[in-house]
Amino acid sequence: MARFFVNRPVFAWVLALVIIMAGALALRELPVSQYPEVAPPALAISVTYPGASAQVVENTVVSLIEQEMNGIEGLLYMDSSSEQSTGTINLTFQTGTDIEVASVEAQNRIKRVEARLPDEVKRLGVNVTKTRRNYLMFIMLYSPDGSRSSVDLASYAASNVLDEIRRVPGVGEAQMFGSEYSIRLWVDPDKLASYKLSPSEVIAAVRAQNVLLAVGEVNQPPAPAGMEYAASVITRGRLSTPKEFGDVVVRAQSDGSLVRVRDVARVELGAQDYSVFARIDGKSAAGVGIKVAPGANAMATAKAVRARMEDLGRFLPQGMTWEVPYDTTPFIDVSIQEVIKTLIEAVVLVFIVMYLFLENWRATLIPTIVVPISLVGAALGLYVLGYSINVLTLFAMVLAIGIVVDDAIVVVENVERIMEEEHLPPREATAKAMDQIVGAIIGITVVLSAVFVPMAFFSGSVGAIYRQFAVTLVLTMLFSALMALTLTPALCATLLKHDPTGHALPSTGFFGWFNRTFLAATQRYVGAVRKLLGKPGRWLVVYGAIVAAAVLMFAKLPGSFLPEEDQGYFITMVQLPPGATQERTVAVMEEAEKFFLSQPEVEHAIGIVGFSFFGRGQNAGLLFVRLKDWDLRPDEKNSVKAVVQRANGALFMLKQAFIFSINPPPIPELAAVGGFDFRLQDRGGLGREKLAQAQALALQAAAQNPALAGVRMDGMPAGPQLLLEIDREKAQTLGVDIATLNDTLQTLFGTAYINDFERNGRVLRVQMQADPSVRTSPEAMLRVQVRNRTGGMVSLAEVVKPLWMVGAPKLDRYNGVPAVKLTGNPAPGHSTGQAMAAMGAVAAQLPAGVGYSWSGTSFEESLSGAQAPMLFAISLIVVFLCLAALYESWSIPFSVLLVVPLGVFGALLAVLLRGLPNDVYFKVGLVATIGLSSKNAILIIEFARSLQDQGMALKEAIIEACRLRLRPILMTSIAFIVGVLPLAISTGAGAQSRHAIGTGVMGGMIAATVLAIFLVPVFYLTVSRLFPARGRDGGKAADGLPALEVEARHD
Repeated sequence: MARFFVNRPVFAWVLALVIIMAGALALRELPVSQYPEVAPPALAISVTYPGASAQVVENTVVSLIEQEMNGIEGLLYMDSSSEQSTGTINLTFQTGTDIEVASVEAQNRIKRVEARLPDEVKRLGVNVTKTRRNYLMFIMLYSPDGSRSSVDLASYAASNVLDEIRRVPGVGEAQMFGSEYSIRLWVDPDKLASYKLSPSEVIAAVRAQNVLLAVGEVNQPPAPAGMEYAASVITRGRLSTPKEFGDVVVRAQSDGSLVRVRDVARVELGAQDYSVFARIDGKSAAGVGIKVAPGANAMATAKAVRARMEDLGRFLPQGMTWEVPYDTTPFIDVSIQEVIKTLIEAVVLVFIVMYLFLENWRATLIPTIVVPISLVGAALGLYVLGYSINVLTLFAMVLAIGIVVDDAIVVVENVERIMEEEHLPPREATAKAMDQIVGAIIGITVVLSAVFVPMAFFSGSVGAIYRQFAVTLVLTMLFSALMALTLTPALCATLLKHDPTGHALPSTGFFGWFNRTFLAATQRYVGAVRKLLGKPGRWLVVYGAIVAAAVLMFAKLPGSFLPEEDQGYFITMVQLPPGATQERTVAVMEEAEKFFLSQPEVEHAIGIVGFSFFGRGQNAGLLFVRLKDWDLRPDEKNSVKAVVQRANGALFMLKQAFIFSINPPPIPELAAVGGFDFRLQDRGGLGREKLAQAQALALQAAAQNPALAGVRMDGMPAGPQLLLEIDREKAQTLGVDIATLNDTLQTLFGTAYINDFERNGRVLRVQMQADPSVRTSPEAMLRVQVRNRTGGMVSLAEVVKPLWMVGAPKLDRYNGVPAVKLTGNPAPGHSTGQAMAAMGAVAAQLPAGVGYSWSGTSFEESLSGAQAPMLFAISLIVVFLCLAALYESWSIPFSVLLVVPLGVFGALLAVLLRGLPNDVYFKVGLVATIGLSSKNAILIIEFARSLQDQGMALKEAIIEACRLRLRPILMTSIAFIVGVLPLAISTGAGAQSRHAIGTGVMGGMIAATVLAIFLVPVFYLTVSRLFPARGRDGGKAADGLPALEVEARHD
């Protein structure tokens, strides 16, 4: 194969150009995102039950649906929350589950239980959506001159913006923060009583007169003969204005007078819901939160949304404008640009090192051409396999540079050696060199690929991260091997020049000094190796101490999932005391907004009143604080971490509310807020009260644990509730029908959905509720009268007794049992892994019947820790088996694998010195270290075996192999180390992730090089003495790897 391309270099160039063009086309089509789809697929089932308390929603809706969801195929875990008027069940499935099939099955199961749900819930529908946690961006409509109310803005957004955005390719969900118009009937109970009317009669009258009828047509077939025309018959349809609804006749009196809706209610065009609304920089606004569709290109989606808004913005009415104050794609863009910059820096540094060692610009140019082709080929493979361009695949390409350059070096060095020693012209020298090293190239590729392949078979979100690295690295190495067998020999035959004098290396100038210095260092190195081989037992003890130190460091190294990043924004949670009104929440939000907008790093503050990740309620609020560009805040004091600390210190002084700011997690799809996600569960049927006591004990113990900080309840604390205790016996005595009484309470104090009306092409709701003045106190509520069976009116005070009590406004469940959420962060100097272990210890001290589980990012982190030992073990086993098959020996793999702990030692030491944790990136770096450190050992051991096969004594063969292998080992190792150096020292957006992967790999490779060149000879000597039988055919080299192949590799 190689000879074919040596003789036909144009064919090799055509193959390379085809790969370049196909890869370029693939790069245009590959989706771009910060992270791949690592979060497990999930569904959200949402219900609305107007006026119902959290307990009612849980008992009548949520628990019923949960029971039906148990056993759905691929379900990983299920959590739910019940709040005032709303309920949500989140189903999280195993990675790889077909979410479309799961959605259909979930809806079928809901149909089975739908008949048991309350009528109001069935009327409004049960929604099943494919959920994502993270918002891609927010579009805000606001009125600079204050001429438009929040309801005006939200109604315009709902009718003219929301559907347009939902149609943009890549948009998975567009959520409205604000409320569109609704016809509101504010009923006066005293006037109802004066006319002896019940709320149900008003509802029935509106439903009867606000209706669309299908009344056919004149002369509709069959018609009498001779009819000459036909016409549709229509009636007055739905009402559309407050006046028309006010004119609806409720009852005709005996004296001929009419009682209309306006006689008993105030009718207005108001908001459908007053509980949630948005703000921008302290001004009223309407917000549209956008989530990207699964598998969509986040960058392209954000660009398309902005383009659509530019078009829609031309038609905005006067006094209204739009802005995108929150957008996560700049961080994605900057992160990817920084990794690409690191990639370019790595390429430049690698080729500087190569030129330093090769000392020939023609020889250096060959890998310069070949390596980028391998990277473009990998992009083509990613496109074919359905992957994306993200920080993980780009990290893998940075790691791959130092690996794939070795294939080109193998070919170039061997060709130059033959040209120097045998004085052959380039074409003949290349042909002979390729005959010798084809097997070696294939062997190196197989061994290195074997290290990473097991990573592709792990499950869960961690497996998805491993898979990105494994697939990218293997693809890059395969294309590198292809280029080494095709284009590289063609370039050697055409670019390299034969020196007839036979002096390949310069003896003067800088390179002359470098060669003389390196030769002297080599001689000293050979002398040191000779001494080590004289007393191998002593150095094996040193090796044992290194292994022990590595084990201790690994045990000491704190665990983590992924490093936190400065993503250019942070989240602030606002929570007032239970029972606080919306007016008080707005006042606190204004104070928080004022503080944030006074900070020089802050660009925008987007507020949402009545909603937070902890729950809904009048006392809840949420702020997304967008920071200025990273270039405008380069110092550490301007980082998101510094701003968050400053905000928490300042806002802690606001005693009216509990306010805290948090940096969002590295993968928001796995968790809404950072830190750990801990669930206490009532597994013993103890009841909510006992569970709340266990929660208090857990919080108390967590506050005293030094590994934990900021542990808090993730939810709404218990607040005041007014229980209306119905005296059923007295109601029957007074002739009050219980059904009528229940209907009156639900209609007046809840929100009654009557039917719909049309406005500007939108179908909106007609709703009825008691006037706000009636709902100000228990005394005012009890003045409401209800009609009895004889037509008389009975005051609620006669049959209802109000009782104040304390209850939870939000009730959580996890995997079908009552639960409470606790979140928190590791204390300074501790990792999330240590914090999780501390919480496990806290839970172990709680009463019997109270269990715990992890969710979100914490669930994936626990899975990551459980999979890591298996990952390392499988990688080692696969490398061992490949080496055994490749060299037809069971002993040689032991000599090679003994070097792995040296690389692990260096990686652990590097991250410990830098204060980094044992996260997913570090684990990937350890796997890479296994392969790279093994490769260095192979270079020495293979050559020593070759010399033994030629008749040299064992010790002398090892010493000679070390002398001849030192230069290529140092060249390839230094090339790899400087290739990952930009990762380890990078700055800017996403730097923490680059540090996490670069530091460990760099430290591991330094140790695997510096220590291995001294200890590998000791390993081989010891193993050879313990297992003298080598190879097959009486000790000759294994078939497929003759001595000449090995000897040719890097000379």
